[in-house]
Amino acid sequence: MEIVISLAIGVLFGSGIWLLLRPRSFQVLTGLMLMSYAVNLFIFIMGRLWVNKPPLTLGTGVPDPAMFSDPLPQALVLTAIVIGFATTALYLVVMIGSRGLTGTDHVDGEESE
Repeated sequence: MEIVISLAIGVLFGSGIWLLLRPRSFQVLTGLMLMSYAVNLFIFIMGRLWVNKPPLTLGTGVPDPAMFSDPLPQALVLTAIVIGFATTALYLVVMIGSRGLTGTDHVDGEESE
């Protein structure tokens, strides 16, 4: 299972890099989103995904760490998702404004012939 997750993260990040190097601004934006998804998945998986284990201690006494999942990667990924949505919206507005001002969606503002 670890090799499948590793390959999925690698393919997502590699696709993001490939799209980031493209000349059109929408492809650059999509590449940035794919790279952020790959990093979020990596952080989430590093926290060891547990099934049917609570993230917090609810009882009294000294808890056994093996009985609970780590809530820190979950909180980091949730925060990264919210920040990613905000920056994607900002990039989209800047991209639309640039398209309106220059008449092209190329990153350098020039059409290649």
